[in-house]
Parts: sequence; structure tokens; C-alpha cells
Amino acid sequence: MNRFVIVLWLGVPLLSNGQDIHWSQFNDNPIFQNPANTGEFNGDTRFIGNFKDQWRSVSVPFQTFSVSVDRKTKHFNYGILMFHDQAGDGKLRTIEATGTLSKSIKLRQDSVHILSGGLVFGLNHRQVNTNAFYFDAQYNGYIFNPLMPTNESFQTDQKTNLTLGLGTQYGWNINQRNYLKVGLSVFNLTRPNQGFYQEKVYRDLRWNVQLKYCKSLNATWDLLPSLQYSKQGTYDELMLGSSVRYYLPGSNDHYLRKALLAGVWVRAKDAQIFSVGCEYQDWFVGLSYDINTSKLVPASKARGGFEIAVRYLLYRFKPKRIDHRVCPDFI
Repeated sequence: MNRFVIVLWLGVPLLSNGQDIHWSQFNDNPIFQNPANTGEFNGDTRFIGNFKDQWRSVSVPFQTFSVSVDRKTKHFNYGILMFHDQAGDGKLRTIEATGTLSKSIKLRQDSVHILSGGLVFGLNHRQVNTNAFYFDAQYNGYIFNPLMPTNESFQTDQKTNLTLGLGTQYGWNINQRNYLKVGLSVFNLTRPNQGFYQEKVYRDLRWNVQLKYCKSLNATWDLLPSLQYSKQGTYDELMLGSSVRYYLPGSNDHYLRKALLAGVWVRAKDAQIFSVGCEYQDWFVGLSYDINTSKLVPASKARGGFEIAVRYLLYRFKPKRIDHRVCPDFI
């Protein structure tokens, strides 16, 4: 029975509308979360890399890799995001390349209240290896023969479509260690057809609601709770939890940050997530592991997936202005 469940689960991407990819460290892939996050950081340019490996204990590993770069300018912020995802025995591959634009408006002159809006646009490519699947027509009544015809007629084994999304975010920024951010974003506005058969299968809209809060408890500790709710067609996902940040001796908010992070998160009806991280100057590295708690536990043995996030901030060098004074000549 367990084998039947696994085979059925692996075939879901071909039989249903499916879901977009998702991350356990959702706050550490901000452009994917909401295009309004483009340029929302302390610095000039931000580089982020993410990698996730999951379901290795169940089947062929599902692997996702993502890279993004975003930058601030005087009037607009812009960025690029690319990801590659491969899932299941059929190596269902999704490759997406997008650009983002955002604009922030100060609601008050003191810059404490900021409203941001963002746009994401690009290409989404999906491809599957149909030769890797087994079909009942290849069973001759005695044995399975992979050389027999499958009697399946795929319209195509790949699709490329335009993708479009919008996002907005309100930020209450008291300082670097005390802030509140609430965002709403929607993706797949073009409703691309992702079906591989003659029937058209339109990708559902994906709605994201995000809430992030940071509170300094004292000189060395911060509390960072957050929440994300996603809705796509009949699927929904609620993630909530918190991490704590401990500043190491010698750390300075403005010049030198040295901190350790640890957190616990829950993906409702699916997984418990433990994370650790380290900040050192302009670098951040975060690690997390999903402990599966869904109905797949008999097959997964509670093993979910490993994830890593890396971030680097770049600051442009701004030379100090030197005013040369001409000394008067005294005779």
C-alpha cells in the first residue's frame, strides 16, 4: 500500500495544477517572497543564494537552487531572480528567470513609515522526461516490459510561458533592531498553461501574506518572529515561528555585526523546521532541516529536507569630501 501511495504522489505534478516551489527559510529569499522586497536592505547591492534538497529518503531527491541580485538606485530598486527545480522520478524540471522593480514611498518625513510596491516579470519553463515513467500498458500480464509502447499521447514534454506578479509592503522601521513589516503579493497573473496533454491546465494564482517583526530585548538579544501564509488553488500553506539573534562581543550595529541565530518553525500539517545561522560583517549563512510530520511519514521516516541560504551585502565606497583651504599670504 505504501508503494502505491508513493507512486501516486510522485505523479501528482502531471495530474494536477501543482504548486509553485516554496522555501523553509522564506525570509532569506525575499524577492521570491514578494517583489516589493527588492532593495529593502541596508547596503547598496545584495546577493543571495538558496539550495534545498528534500525527499531523499523517499525517492529521487527533489532539488531546488535559486540565485538573486538586487540593487538600490535613487528612484527605483531593481533585481533579477533565477531558480532551477527538479522533482520526482520523471525529473519534472522548472526553470524561471525574472526581473523585479520596486519603489518605496516615505509616508512621513522621519522615514519611520514606508510603503513599497513591486513588480516581477519573466519566463517560466517546465519540462518532464516522459521516458522515465512506467505505464500499465507495458505490463503484458506476466512481467513488466519497458520496451513495450506506453499508449500515452503527450502533446509536448515542455512548456515555456510568461509570468507576472505584483506585491506591496508596509514597513514600520524604528531602527535596525526594531521594525515591523507586513506584505501581500500575488504571482502567476498570466495564468500560463502548464499541461503536457491536450487538455489545458492553467497555473493557479499564488497569494502570499507575510509578517516579519524584530524586537531588541537587550543589548545582546533580538527576537524575530514571522509568519507566511500562501494560497494557490486548492493548496494552502501556513508557516510560523521565530528565531533569536545573539550578538557576539565586539559586535556593532553600524560597522561590525557578529551574531548567531537559532529558530524553530512549523509548516502546518506538514513539517517542523529547525534553523541556525551566522552573521559576520556583510555575510550571512543559514541552515535548516525539515522534520516531516505529514501523512508521508511511513515512507519518509520523518526525514524531510535540508536547506541552505547565503547572503552578501555590498556597499559602494563613498569617499569623504575634502575641502581644501587656501592659506593667506602674510608679508
